[in-house]
Amino acid sequence: MLSKADNTRQFIIEKAAPIFNTKGYAATSMNDILKATGLAKGGIYGNFKSKDEIAVEAFEYAYNQLKAALIQKIKPLPTASGQLLAILQFYKNYTIVPHIAGGCPLLNTAIDADDNIPFLKQKAAFALREMLGSLEFIIQKGINNGEFRNDLNAGKEAAIFFSIIEGGIMMSKVSDNPKILNDLLENLKEQIMKRYIC
Repeated sequence: MLSKADNTRQFIIEKAAPIFNTKGYAATSMNDILKATGLAKGGIYGNFKSKDEIAVEAFEYAYNQLKAALIQKIKPLPTASGQLLAILQFYKNYTIVPHIAGGCPLLNTAIDADDNIPFLKQKAAFALREMLGSLEFIIQKGINNGEFRNDLNAGKEAAIFFSIIEGGIMMSKVSDNPKILNDLLENLKEQIMKRYIC
């Protein structure tokens, strides 16, 4: 059971996460967080040393929410192809109805941090490696069990798969056109059926 202090800390993180994910690190002020939480400055600084610390925890919270939502969709499915298709379905209309306000926390943080905010870039890089590793595992599982062609390079396919999804999210957001992402997802679906399946 969480203590009162832990509950307050978690409350701050949950309120701050969509703000950072929507506005970005530089544009998010402590006043934004104070307003969202309804806490006084002492309530924030009694739990966090700085905005940087809140930003890191907010990203981890948002990313873990994304990861948990994806796992819930793919874990019950027995086949690798079913899991990949479930991922594509998860991201359909993602720019309109993301799991957390602002869209994909990994994409947003990676673009926002770049080389200017190394502590956030490091977190985003870890999350990217984890996402790619999970995709590679699914594809390799499909190869190993004879579901997918054995000449596929699981690591390469995972990178292409995820790049298309994230690129589609970015293009759809910039263009205010969810069809761009959805068309790319449909193309990926066709590729899975044509290129992957034995």
